Amino acid sequence: MSEKKVKNIFVEGPISAAFIADSIQKHAVKTSIGAHDIFLGQVRADIIDGHLVAAIEYTAYEDMALQKMQEIREAVFDKYALTCMHVYHSLGRVNAGELCLFVFASAPHRRAAIDACGELVELIKNELPVWGKELFEDETHQWKVNR
Repeated sequence: MSEKKVKNIFVEGPISAAFIADSIQKHAVKTSIGAHDIFLGQVRADIIDGHLVAAIEYTAYEDMALQKMQEIREAVFDKYALTCMHVYHSLGRVNAGELCLFVFASAPHRRAAIDACGELVELIKNELPVWGKELFEDETHQWKVNR
């Protein structure tokens, strides 16, 4: 594994637009970057078996998730010519319409940024030990199944 360790990827509550804008702005000094690709995950107000999703409450085994994110990071950096990548995932309650996942890949060229970002999202959704409890308007809940 590289010497670059994964920083804390977790954000309490929803991810704000200001946080995203600030993250992007900080990259203006990295003049070797020619492309960024960004994925923003938003909580949907799905109707499941007649119940409307009002929010999702996210939980994680943080140490395990950070270790897994380090493995994902290494694999993606080995596969694509990236300058940097950032992943932020919400913990706690995120209401429908709010952002819960921010994935940001930067590279000298667009194809690497686009492909890496897409792969990162799939790896996060399939492998990161983060769970979501869908909270319904009627105050019932169920554990979310990733699709």
